[in-house]
Amino acid sequence: MKIGASTLSGFKDDIGTNLEYFEELGLDYAEILHQYPNQDLDTDIFENYNLKYTVHSPIINLNIASLTENIRQASIAEIKKSIDLANEIDAEIVVVHPGSIPFLGRDFEDKIFELNKQSIEEIGEYGKELGVNAAIENMPTFEGYMYSNPYELNELVTSLDMSMTLDIGHANHAGYGPEDMYFDSIKHIHAHDNNGDDDSHYALGDGSIDLKSIISTFEDKKYNGTYIIEVNEKDWVKKSYDYLKNNF
Repeated sequence: MKIGASTLSGFKDDIGTNLEYFEELGLDYAEILHQYPNQDLDTDIFENYNLKYTVHSPIINLNIASLTENIRQASIAEIKKSIDLANEIDAEIVVVHPGSIPFLGRDFEDKIFELNKQSIEEIGEYGKELGVNAAIENMPTFEGYMYSNPYELNELVTSLDMSMTLDIGHANHAGYGPEDMYFDSIKHIHAHDNNGDDDSHYALGDGSIDLKSIISTFEDKKYNGTYIIEVNEKDWVKKSYDYLKNNF
């Protein structure tokens, strides 16, 4: 089992503070949340730690399905910067969020989904050219979010010969159970807990998700990707890591 943690838990801190903490815990991987205040990084810092890396492309202010073409292209360009970073630090995975549907875009959903597909395909091809896997993440069920249905996301990425990042907490928030969370397209996993009523990003074991069933399925299927602990508090990283070590 390959286990890492996202810098989400301390994304306001200096990146080195997070990496030092993860290394001290004994984690294998760190996932770099590549956005403000850590979007401009001296990549030499990553050589100072005994860690492997994945990258999460920016979330703030991006929409790869925007009906405003300049915004869509700018969003794609920012994600490509994350792929460039991944290539430079030998990270094989870049997590990418699908686009979103704005309030006044609800009458144009077919067009928005088509633009989203075009953007994801362009991002995927760019990643393949650099040896980086752009893995598209399923979303929670919030207004305007696209691809909270993991079956629909699996269909999309399979059609494009791409991969999925399964976010366990998002899938649970969207009402999907353990039997709905395994797909061959999944090459990366975000692990956190909730009670189904919000995208809480709790420590593993602190919510109501049947994590043992979900993770056991992946282990039985010989899943070879990474489990990234993606929680909101630094203390929850250690608690989640202990949960995984004690249960699997």
